Amino acid sequence: MSRKPELKGRAARLAQLLPPGGARGQAARAPFVLLVVVLLGGGLIGLLVLNSALSEGSFQLDDLKQRTKELTDEEQALQRDIDAYSAPRALQRRARELGMVPGGDPAFLAPDGTVKGSPSPAPTAASAPLVLAPEALTAATGGASAAGTEPPDPAPTPGTAATTAPTPTPAATTTPTPTPGR
Repeated sequence: MSRKPELKGRAARLAQLLPPGGARGQAARAPFVLLVVVLLGGGLIGLLVLNSALSEGSFQLDDLKQRTKELTDEEQALQRDIDAYSAPRALQRRARELGMVPGGDPAFLAPDGTVKGSPSPAPTAASAPLVLAPEALTAATGGASAAGTEPPDPAPTPGTAATTAPTPTPAATTTPTPTPGR
């Protein structure tokens, strides 16, 4: 037989405010446990969603880095092509193919209308090639581009370039080699 001790004074007044029995501890503990379980579950779900989003972003970043590398390689190949086509020897060869000849000494007009220097016509070659449209050039080479896809040939010496007609080289009659990486 258990007896509760008698409370006096202030403790007795506080004991009257509380409901009697041991159910009070069980009833107050259940909402707290439920709240902790909901918070932990929500936190785990939030971490899972965050981890999935970070993984997806990582995959996209890898794809973009790979695409950037491919585009950089393509840009470098195109820049090499531009450099090859704009080299002086390649420009000279292309000008000869179009029938151009080196110009003579230039003459200049002064602001008052007088001519400074002695103008002279460009030297003409004995058998100057006919200037053809680009479409005709591509048809003549079997569909290959005649815009200088073959490697540039060595430049003639300055004394012979202006006086002799250009002769076709074996490289100009063969099929051009494809550009690597395309």
